[in-house]
Amino acid sequence: MGNVPEVILSSGHQMPLVGMGTASIPFAGSELVKSAVLDAIKLGYKHFDTAALYGSEKPLGEAIAEAIQQGLIRSRGELFITSKLWCNDGYQDRVLPALQKTLQNLQLDYIDLYLIHWPLSITPGEIRFPELDEKVLPIDYKSVWQAMEECQKLGLTKSIGVSNFTCKKLEFLLASARIPPAVNQVEMNPLWRQERMIEFCKDKGILVIAYSPLGQGNSNVMECELLKEIAKARGITLAQVCIRWVYEQGVGVLVKSFNEVRLKENLDIFDWALSEEESTKINRLPESKGYPGHGFIRVDGPFKSLQELWDGEI
Repeated sequence: MGNVPEVILSSGHQMPLVGMGTASIPFAGSELVKSAVLDAIKLGYKHFDTAALYGSEKPLGEAIAEAIQQGLIRSRGELFITSKLWCNDGYQDRVLPALQKTLQNLQLDYIDLYLIHWPLSITPGEIRFPELDEKVLPIDYKSVWQAMEECQKLGLTKSIGVSNFTCKKLEFLLASARIPPAVNQVEMNPLWRQERMIEFCKDKGILVIAYSPLGQGNSNVMECELLKEIAKARGITLAQVCIRWVYEQGVGVLVKSFNEVRLKENLDIFDWALSEEESTKINRLPESKGYPGHGFIRVDGPFKSLQELWDGEI
């Protein structure tokens, strides 16, 4: 199992290109998350992704503390930790307190990357996914991003970025940003390939990080016959085919498993490559987005349709 390659973000900080995601529906439970993170650190994972919404910040923090205590890592500085600002805190005056709460949960003085989770807001209050009868509100990109920039200037996060932003929304953000977003974390896999987004972000110096490389929601990735054939012919797993394909697009990738065997398999992608023929076939597969985001659509909200939410990129 090779070492995980790293990339230098526009902020000047290094990030491992493969990380472990900690999101799960329903929430996996603190002990399971903590145990899985410790297993991942032993296997060589250095990049861990969490969010206020996931409920995994506290067990991740506990795992980091225990990893240092056990001597698995010498210091917190060996790890790259990402978390995200949830929609209920998507207001200028709530960004810094939200990050401070995240740091408290993680038992850390700083994180490496802080993201705006979605380009919208909900009524302030407890962290929650908006109910169907709950208002979805427009986010003030300029003021919220200024607060994100302030968090970076204070040293509470080394880099800042966004998640689930379209090219159009990135353009809007970049128009007033003093510190450009270092990354855009988006859904990406062999059946949702994000070619336009990758090209746009490359031009702007923004790194794309892929979540759900194995698909999610109504995605058919794990049932794809072509991917099964490639995996069988190579004597590897379908998951490894997907993760390697994403990695070969020149982006970061988050893999999610709490199973030690699969955690190891998900890192065994660096000493082989897909053939040009295999890649060409994958790139011809019909596309479908696994998570369209129906829960954010409101007739009286900023996004009245999926086309508006994704600016026609769906």
